Amino acid sequence: MVLVLNFPAHMKVRYIWHLLVRSYTVIEEKLMRNERMRAARTARNLTQAELAERIGVTRQTIGAIEKGDYNPTIQLCLRICKELGKTLDDLFWED
Repeated sequence: MVLVLNFPAHMKVRYIWHLLVRSYTVIEEKLMRNERMRAARTARNLTQAELAERIGVTRQTIGAIEKGDYNPTIQLCLRICKELGKTLDDLFWED
C-alpha cells in the first residue's frame, strides 16, 4: 500500500478497484468450484470423514478439495463422483 500513497489520486482509485475486483474473482472462483462437492456430500448426509473413508483418502484431503487447496487426480475425482452419484461435470467442471 505504500506505493498507492505515491500515486496520483485518479490512479489510487483505479489501483484499489483493480485489487478488489481481482480478490473478489479469486474468492468467487474458489467458492463456486468447491461448494458443489460440499453440497452433494451434505445432500447425502455424509461427513467429510465418512466420504473420505468410503473412497480411501483422509478427511483432510476432502477438506482441502472443498476449500480449493488441493487439486485431485482424475481417478480421485471419479471415485468422489461415483460415491456421490454425480458426474465430473456436476462437481468439477467450471462454467
